[in-house]
Amino acid sequence: MEVKRIDCSKQTPEELALAAHHAKLVHRFNMAEPYTEEWTNLMHEIFKGRIGEGSRVMSPLTAVRPHEVTIGKDCIIMNGCLMMSAGGITIEDGAMIAANCQLISNNHDPYERCVITCKPVQIKKGAWIGAGSTILPGVTVGKYAIVGASSTVTKDIPDYAVAVGSPAKVIKYLDKEKFND
Repeated sequence: MEVKRIDCSKQTPEELALAAHHAKLVHRFNMAEPYTEEWTNLMHEIFKGRIGEGSRVMSPLTAVRPHEVTIGKDCIIMNGCLMMSAGGITIEDGAMIAANCQLISNNHDPYERCVITCKPVQIKKGAWIGAGSTILPGVTVGKYAIVGASSTVTKDIPDYAVAVGSPAKVIKYLDKEKFND
């Protein structure tokens, strides 16, 4: 997997303006009354048309570089989600992200701390991320997989797996025949 590197000390005026614009949008979203036209419009503006029909993101939200996030149809992202998105975050159709989850697709280089290293995070179709879990850079959570509450996912989770702990480990597999796909 290729690691993208971004030197934050060398951002262009356009990149800095975009970051400020996103920060203001997210702030307004977090202050808006949920389920109002203003709130819905702000949610769609934050994700610039990369949020599928029937999906919703609850406030409060913390999102850095939300233009790098794609959300499929019928997804639910609950309150308190942190999206560190420089490496890209893809959330496929029907995924559920419980409250206070962290989706982190970037980290700082340990020696050049103004540089962030970026690897994509992918949450596949129908996956369920339990409350308070953290998904780290470069991780894919498989189709219909479950990540137990407060888990830290450092490696890919296979399709239909149930993983728990810190670091998360697969403890069992779901019966894929029970899913209507």
